[in-house]
Amino acid sequence: MLNEEQIAIQDMARDFAAEKLAPFAMQWDEEKHFPVETLKEMAGLGFAGIYLQEEHGGSGLSRFDAALIFEALSGGCTSTAAFMTIHNMASWMIDSFGSDAQRSKYLPGLTSMDLIASYCLTEPGSGSDAGAMRSKAVRANTKNEGDHYVLNGSKAFISGAGISDVYVAMIRTGDGGPKGVSCFIIEKDTPGLSFGANEKKMGWNSQPTAQVIFEDCRVPVENRIGEEGEGFKFAMMGLDGGRLNIAACSLGTAQRAFDKALDYAKDREQFGQSITEFQAIQFKLADMATDLEAARLMLYDAAKNLDEGRPEKTRKSAMAKRFVTDSCFNVANEALQIHGGYGYLQDYEVERMVRDLRVHQILEGTNEIMRVIIARELLT
Repeated sequence: MLNEEQIAIQDMARDFAAEKLAPFAMQWDEEKHFPVETLKEMAGLGFAGIYLQEEHGGSGLSRFDAALIFEALSGGCTSTAAFMTIHNMASWMIDSFGSDAQRSKYLPGLTSMDLIASYCLTEPGSGSDAGAMRSKAVRANTKNEGDHYVLNGSKAFISGAGISDVYVAMIRTGDGGPKGVSCFIIEKDTPGLSFGANEKKMGWNSQPTAQVIFEDCRVPVENRIGEEGEGFKFAMMGLDGGRLNIAACSLGTAQRAFDKALDYAKDREQFGQSITEFQAIQFKLADMATDLEAARLMLYDAAKNLDEGRPEKTRKSAMAKRFVTDSCFNVANEALQIHGGYGYLQDYEVERMVRDLRVHQILEGTNEIMRVIIARELLT
């Protein structure tokens, strides 16, 4: 299925994950350490601008290639690989919808990760109903500050908040509903921009998560991406790829959990024999391997549909996100079960994988919302 170039890309990502991510993932999780230098090393391999144009340092690869990369990286550290998907999404929005001036200003730093990016959509009162966001931007013009917007409101659950240098944010500039939302690039040192405390989370501990707060935050008009009212459209276009990226992170993590469970089962003895002699364990392993294979096929098919711009790309992306994240969480959970009591211990790592994977069924649109999208497309 994969050509020589894709195999080389996949191998490079796997080698990096094995050498630079996996040995440190437990420590980063325990210490809640954000490994910026390691992220910059990933950027040196082209992983900070995977599907960005090459003109400004992007790798010019496909969404299928991105799925291969994130699947491989997440086998080393789910949380760190997942942050890279967010950085890529924010950079892609500037590359895809920004002006030439915006691309020239931001993309070279983003593709090298001299600049780190966060994506800001969710608000405290609008999660699945993103069109109900309340953060507001009012256009103003003064002699001292020129043509600018004044932003007030907040964003919730933002990965990289407080550390990232660039925030691609959806803010309301018009009336209620999706058509009143615009997209802005907001720099970290912008007056009126502040951040909440780092959230205490179940998983994804190697990346900070906090509120992004706007209090009379002044953003130049030239930092608006596209025209007023186009932001929600941009956000929804980005979500197809974001859903595949997070599904890929689920797949790579679950594959690693399965591999560890298989090795453990071969070594573990009970009642005088290897536990692989018990049909209950055999059936678990068979089902886990089957679910991983089905998830991989569905993910790769959806990525190809997105690359080819097929009409069913949104439905396929939603299907893949729903199926892959649900199935892979279950695989990791079964891997923990096969480990028995040892699976509950941090030293065996599977418990971290279970914790990290749980949020994948929530973010980039909950899996309940994925079912709404799928049903809507089937019925129209």
